[in-house]
Amino acid sequence: MEHWNSTLGSGFILMGILNDSGSPEVLCATIIVLYMLALTSNGLLLLVITVDSRLHVPMYFLLRQLSLMDLLFTSVVTPKAVMDFLLNENTISFRGCALQMFLALMLGGAEDLLLAFMAYDRYVAICHPLNYMVFMRPKVCWFMVATAWVLASLCAFVYTVYTMHYPFCMSRKIRHLLCEIPPLLKLACADTSSYELFVYVLALTFLMPPFFTIISSYALILCTVFRMPSSEGKQKALVTCSSHLMVVGMFYGAATFMYVLPSSLHSPKQDNILSLFYTVVTPALNPLNSLRNKEVMGAFKRVLGELLAVSQSSFLFKDFC
Repeated sequence: MEHWNSTLGSGFILMGILNDSGSPEVLCATIIVLYMLALTSNGLLLLVITVDSRLHVPMYFLLRQLSLMDLLFTSVVTPKAVMDFLLNENTISFRGCALQMFLALMLGGAEDLLLAFMAYDRYVAICHPLNYMVFMRPKVCWFMVATAWVLASLCAFVYTVYTMHYPFCMSRKIRHLLCEIPPLLKLACADTSSYELFVYVLALTFLMPPFFTIISSYALILCTVFRMPSSEGKQKALVTCSSHLMVVGMFYGAATFMYVLPSSLHSPKQDNILSLFYTVVTPALNPLNSLRNKEVMGAFKRVLGELLAVSQSSFLFKDFC
């Protein structure tokens, strides 16, 4: 097949899920609502954890990083998908596609590692409460966060550079919501089997150790919880862990299907639904699980009360003047 020079500005055409759906207007409105929910809920969580000093503990420090990642992840994909549909303009430049792929892979990889660190944090808090501030001191927390961002960035850079070095055929249509490795490799005019194996092995290497860390942490947590004499303590521990496990289930289910299952089991429609799930739905739902937490809700009420008090005093001052 004839090649096209992607470096000269031809770019790609992102077909996405909106163009293939039966009711694109309804789906677009739903995506907009979910995106606004993700912005609002993650933004509120970031504000509350940052402002309220009572939440300046390792658990909420890591939770703040998760909200930041979700907020950035959905913003990398959703606004462009919505604007493309509304303006009937689905093109994305070669460099824009590479940047979107890098950011999506970086944020997804960082969240993968962060979820494992969050599971370890819960394990230490429940199984070794007396040593919690020793094992989870500030330097350790910052090391965890830095490790997640740096390793994910390096991995995303390698993936992006190698994926985008392939020559692409005349067909520029990416039947996907965003620029990702599996749909892009389908357009390559070269043998990608060895690279697909590399992607599979690296995905297993990147996903499985954190996943096993999470499973092991929660197995030990459950053993400790069931030995607790207080029913109130059991309930509090289970509620805290259940919200985190919901996030883990949604994230790893999507990541496993996209990058671990063989390409023969993929279809454009399934991949589009899956991409919509982890780029729009999950970032909107993740903070809602955290906002059910009594400490977070208490902090939210305190911050809201302080903001109302400040605005009211400012209004009275202006009226007096």
